[in-house]
Amino acid sequence: MSIVALRRVTLLGRRGDKQDTLRDLQRLGVMHLIDLRTEKPDAPAGGTASDTRKALAYLLDCPVKRHQVPSDPDFDHQAIVTRALENQRQTRDLEDSIDFTRRRLKDLEPWGDFEFPPLESLANHRLWFYEVPHYKARQLAEVTLPWQEVHRDNRNRYIAVIAREEPTVDALPVPRTHTGSVPRRRLQEELQRLVVRLDERVAEREALTRWIHLLHRHQARVEDAASLSEAQRLTRDSKAIFAVQGWVPERAIEDVRALAERRGLALLDEPVAPEDQPPTLLDNDERTAGGAEIVRFYQMPGYRNWDPSRVIFFSFALFFAMILADAGYALLLLGAVLFFSKRLTRSRAGTRVRNLGFALAGCAFAYGVLAGSYFGWSPPADGWLARLRLLDVNDFAQMMRLAIGIGLAHLIVANATVAWHRRGQAAMLAPLGWIVVLLAGVMLYYGITGGGVALALGLIAVALFSDTRPVRGPLDLLQRAGGGLYALTDVTRAFGDVLSYLRLFALGLASASLAVTFNQLAADAAAAFPGLGILLYALILIVGHALNFVLAVVSGVVHGLRLNLIEFYHWGISDEGYPFTAFATTETTPWSN
Repeated sequence: MSIVALRRVTLLGRRGDKQDTLRDLQRLGVMHLIDLRTEKPDAPAGGTASDTRKALAYLLDCPVKRHQVPSDPDFDHQAIVTRALENQRQTRDLEDSIDFTRRRLKDLEPWGDFEFPPLESLANHRLWFYEVPHYKARQLAEVTLPWQEVHRDNRNRYIAVIAREEPTVDALPVPRTHTGSVPRRRLQEELQRLVVRLDERVAEREALTRWIHLLHRHQARVEDAASLSEAQRLTRDSKAIFAVQGWVPERAIEDVRALAERRGLALLDEPVAPEDQPPTLLDNDERTAGGAEIVRFYQMPGYRNWDPSRVIFFSFALFFAMILADAGYALLLLGAVLFFSKRLTRSRAGTRVRNLGFALAGCAFAYGVLAGSYFGWSPPADGWLARLRLLDVNDFAQMMRLAIGIGLAHLIVANATVAWHRRGQAAMLAPLGWIVVLLAGVMLYYGITGGGVALALGLIAVALFSDTRPVRGPLDLLQRAGGGLYALTDVTRAFGDVLSYLRLFALGLASASLAVTFNQLAADAAAAFPGLGILLYALILIVGHALNFVLAVVSGVVHGLRLNLIEFYHWGISDEGYPFTAFATTETTPWSN
């Protein structure tokens, strides 16, 4: 659990060796390339790799797939991708046209099948149509224009008016209805043609699915070619030589040096300079690397910061468990993770998410046992499960103390880690001061002697060491004092952030209460309707607990992440970075049916 130390590496070689050198660097896969271009880059070329991914996703989503072709010497990757994407475009257009035509037919149904007569036959008069609700029908008596009711249903009267020009807005009690000029008969014929064409596109899509396996095999090749092409644009070139530069992990420097010696390249190895902003490469144990996926999705810490992945992994699991608050729901979650486990393990990120899912389910089950809740039911008082119950979600005082205590611990961990990261510097005293302030708040709440003194000392440390710029003159002293006073404004935020952890208690109580309520509703229905009550009992339990489970999982994810990525990040992460993206070959898992 750390941020990998990087070094800036520059390679120089003969211009003619550029292609082979970049290909070797791509196979090595340890360098984050730096753009050395001096001119404004041109617009990116067409996304062949992106097109391949889109085509694959479209074909994989096809309900019916054909037998796969394992190899074909005449296989044309680009032609298949083009046909698949064109099929997707045509299918969408046809589906939109069919939906539009069906809506038009439904709108025209009350008016019947008619065609507009020539204007000459009506003395240059036109037909204008109105749908008048029954409650406004009395106002039709005041219409002075010639009109006729052509249809009536339980809601409206369908009125046709004859006039040379469109009637004014107030001539009829409702705005005009636009029926269009195409009669229903022609719309039905058009709908039939569209449906036939859609069937042809569906059949073509199914036929194209036989190439999924070969498309997967070519996908990595296409993406690697696109990545190599982009890398060629990032180099600095002259007539005779080229230069490629990038960030390389310290542990991989020797591999790059060996490549340079083999290729006859000049190598310049430089440490990170104070003004540099290198990317962030996280190094985590794969068992807890699900936290790194959360960090990468939300906000990558800066290179000079620290890696919060493991803290977020365990704290998110705990927060999720307190919100789910039921051992039965935890087993449902475990079943869902096991169901998708094979699919998740197809990628490294998916494996990490699966491990995170197991941690969430395990922690939620343990907390559910401690809370004594199993799909809303409590175990018998004389049973062994009851002896494992240590928490009562209905005990407001106990649960509030627990939630606030966890919040305090979480924020203390954030500040303590920042202090450790700044060890040996005066700036470490500011987060230590916040720890004292948080603990002093607890002392004052419980009336412990010395709480006021501790609070004053903590605030003094925050004011003096939050801004540690060197003082070379009166202006620097003034700015440093201003920075310290500004840091003191976070006192109210510290109080609010601690109280924000009460959501763990509130959402857990809501989840548990809903589970109990659905159980009671099911029991009442079974007692009120003998015979049929059994069906109602099962239906209420299934629907009610399914709804509560979904709500609890969504709440656990949203609020569990919020406490980590808003409250915790504010105190623990001071700057934002960007991820290390290695120039490397693509790893794919070929699809097979």
